[in-house]
Amino acid sequence: MKKSLIGSGLAAALLLAGCATPPPANTAAPSAPAGGASTAAAPASDFTACMVSDAGGFDDKSFNQTSHKGLTDAVAQLGVKQNEAQSKTTSDFATNIDQMVSAGCNIVVTVGFMLGDATEAAAKANPDVDFAIVDYAYDAPAENLKGLVFNTGEPAFMAGYVAASLSQTGKVATFGGAKIPSVTAFMEGYAQGVKYHNEKKGTNVEVLGWSSETQDGQFIPGASPFEDLAGGKRVADTLVSQGADVILPVAGPAGEGGLQAAQASGGKVVGMWVDTDGYVSMPSYSSIIATSVGKAMDVAVFEAIKASKEGTFNNEVYVGTLENEGAYLAPFHDFDSKVSAETKAELEQIKADIISGAIKIEA
Repeated sequence: MKKSLIGSGLAAALLLAGCATPPPANTAAPSAPAGGASTAAAPASDFTACMVSDAGGFDDKSFNQTSHKGLTDAVAQLGVKQNEAQSKTTSDFATNIDQMVSAGCNIVVTVGFMLGDATEAAAKANPDVDFAIVDYAYDAPAENLKGLVFNTGEPAFMAGYVAASLSQTGKVATFGGAKIPSVTAFMEGYAQGVKYHNEKKGTNVEVLGWSSETQDGQFIPGASPFEDLAGGKRVADTLVSQGADVILPVAGPAGEGGLQAAQASGGKVVGMWVDTDGYVSMPSYSSIIATSVGKAMDVAVFEAIKASKEGTFNNEVYVGTLENEGAYLAPFHDFDSKVSAETKAELEQIKADIISGAIKIEA
């Protein structure tokens, strides 16, 4: 039986994290050269690293794009060859993976929870090819299959604390593309961070769009929710109409609709971003992005490719956390002066308490 280690199996993943090789210490800045290596061109290699996107494509300004950077970093720094396939629909997943195998790829990296089944099937059918998958892991993976997952609940907790500190209406919000563990982990962490602020500061900030009690919330309807920017905008507009003045969209490219809603408010609504630093990846919205909940997917992908090339690849699950900087809260950028010194100090303590286990984020 396979199981995602991002949601209900997160505790197991964190135990496995002690066995996984952590990324280098500079992973909080995914735009830095992976592995801290020189940017000088590496000698050409016959090794071919390949990647298959989910339906968002490699220009989604989110997890596909950040993961793809890990591939291009490997080309630049390790001298490997590359091949890739962009999926347009879920029906493309298996075909695209098979295409990469047929093209002679030494490792195939797939991106996204939705590719879990197709990746596992391909790994079992092709034991001589290494496979890694972003945002998915398995109870009993094949020897050539490595899950790359991220405990986004940790930095999302911090983002929720920030959101509660910034809110003027007493209502903040989040919404997702679909109800899958790699989405709801953000939403639950965010809600717990808001709750923690209420407990510590005596506030009563309400979270719209997600309920920790029912483990359910607001998602974009339709067959392709992560590509439905207009749908994301409609959901965000509804949350704003209900009084939310800070919004965390967890919806891939469709999350831009949440940023559009914040931008259209004329400064009344603050946006946040996920997977990568939205201030950098979404510059047209930089003035309304307070912070982002990031995953160093580029570094995790780079390290998986490097291990495959060097013959040290294994199937141990990698889990990115605040401690190993595989998951992080991005800088405040233009909002730096709006987040109080008191809140910043509290966030440092919260981070330390999460790492030590003094604060436990329940998945």
